[in-house]
Amino acid sequence: MRYSKEHKLETHARIVKKASVRLREKGAHGIGVADLMKDAGLTHGGFYAHFDSREALVIEAFAFAMDRSTERWRKLVSELPPQQRLAAIVNSYLTPTHRDDPGRGCAVPALGAEIARESPKTRRAFAAKLEQMLEMMASQIIDAPPKAARKQAVATLATMMGTLVLARIAGSGELSDDILEAGREAVLSRAAAVNSSAKPRARKAAVRPATKPQA
Repeated sequence: MRYSKEHKLETHARIVKKASVRLREKGAHGIGVADLMKDAGLTHGGFYAHFDSREALVIEAFAFAMDRSTERWRKLVSELPPQQRLAAIVNSYLTPTHRDDPGRGCAVPALGAEIARESPKTRRAFAAKLEQMLEMMASQIIDAPPKAARKQAVATLATMMGTLVLARIAGSGELSDDILEAGREAVLSRAAAVNSSAKPRARKAAVRPATKPQA
């Protein structure tokens, strides 16, 4: 049976979406192509009608997951005052709900260690999506020049993701909750310190006397 182009695109998207969940749950090598296709309601034989290789599916699946995370952050902060946006992202990320549901959470703590051992092509694709996450995070950091905002975004993202990995390793008990709380406090206290140090410089610049115009 021949299917329309639209049907093939819809099927392709369904495979990627299902695979993105299962890969985050089981790891990049914890589930085979046959099982991924079965989850999407398809047979193993139809895989190569949509993807050139398993690597191609993995790249699309984690790109989909990372795009969803970035878009979720955008929606979360879209109606918040600028000074509340970074805290909102951190507080929504470092939660027991996110810790306990890796299949629908951020792909970086779920797959990052495995992706680091993958092919250069896979790592480049992952890095490109990570750059987009960092750009989005840096855009939420006010009262800081672009270079400083990016540096803070890198530190924030690294702390958030490392905290989530440790919290998952610790399980779902008191230690895990303590790790999440410590991570939130570390990120937000650093952000507060950066903003407080930036404000005096901004005020100083604002009151700097104007130079006389040249003749």
